[in-house]
Amino acid sequence: MFKWNSVSTLLIAAGLGVVAWSIVSINPALALGQSLPGQMGLQAPATEIATRINSFYDLVNTIIIGITIFVLILMIYVMVRFNERANPTPSKTTHHVGLEVAWTVIPIAILVVIAIPSFKLLNFQYSYPKPDITIKATGNAWYWDHEYLDHKGVSITSNMVTDEDILKSEIGEKEFNARFGALEDGSIAKAKALYEASAPIWAKKQAAGTDSRQLSVDNEIAVPVGKVVHLLVTSNDVIHSWTIPAFGIKQQAVPGRVSASWFQPTKTGMFYGQCSVLCGKNHSAMPIAVRVVSEQAYGDWLAALKAKDPKKAKAILKAEADADRQKSVASIESK
Repeated sequence: MFKWNSVSTLLIAAGLGVVAWSIVSINPALALGQSLPGQMGLQAPATEIATRINSFYDLVNTIIIGITIFVLILMIYVMVRFNERANPTPSKTTHHVGLEVAWTVIPIAILVVIAIPSFKLLNFQYSYPKPDITIKATGNAWYWDHEYLDHKGVSITSNMVTDEDILKSEIGEKEFNARFGALEDGSIAKAKALYEASAPIWAKKQAAGTDSRQLSVDNEIAVPVGKVVHLLVTSNDVIHSWTIPAFGIKQQAVPGRVSASWFQPTKTGMFYGQCSVLCGKNHSAMPIAVRVVSEQAYGDWLAALKAKDPKKAKAILKAEADADRQKSVASIESK
């Protein structure tokens, strides 16, 4: 008959630890740049910083889950083995050198295992390589301004695409006013009506991979793949936060202060983020949309902006987005 002992406990804990490792190491959603309903884990990384953050996240969660399972099994073992019925004559042992050494040394070793990759990650995050591009992001209540400091006059203001915007583009402003003009601006009734009317349109666009509700903006910013981008972040009013999860960036935007961060995207595509500090009434309406494109497309996009031709600039980014979607579809079909 199987006897429950300390060796059995350790073996079971080790086995469950392996299971835990497989759970937390599951790849996040294949879609880049945003979370999906029901997604487990972090967003798919698009920079070396984000890749290292994901690896550290997996390591720490594996350790946490392993410790939790081990302690749970140990508690169950103690309750079964040393309850009054199974062990009517309790031991009077008060000290055990081996145990005391183990519960001192093992936690120290675990902390060292966590500390080494943690310090390496921090050093990598704050060791700024020479920039290829420098962008100044300014938070406003409630939108973002992005200024390309290497290219004088190139500045982009990004506002969230709302339900109202998407309906007007779909049915026209005249029809929109006829259907919703009588509703009071800012009222719950109007917000609900706009949401219900726009939901099918958003669903269609999201299925096609062109727009995402409460993430898409009217003017995206673009950066070339593989280039080092230095980001200077500040605010004109209250504290905001410039955050792109897939880039591994979350930088506070503080009035009167300029903070810095950097990223080097390794994949093309659209990457979304949001203001991550509660900044007021329209906090949820401050998304960030960064499109990573080829170096050629980035040059053409900049040239169009310098020529004061925003329509051409948007057309260039749209062409890049279409090309990315075609590559994704071809990749899925080939598998």
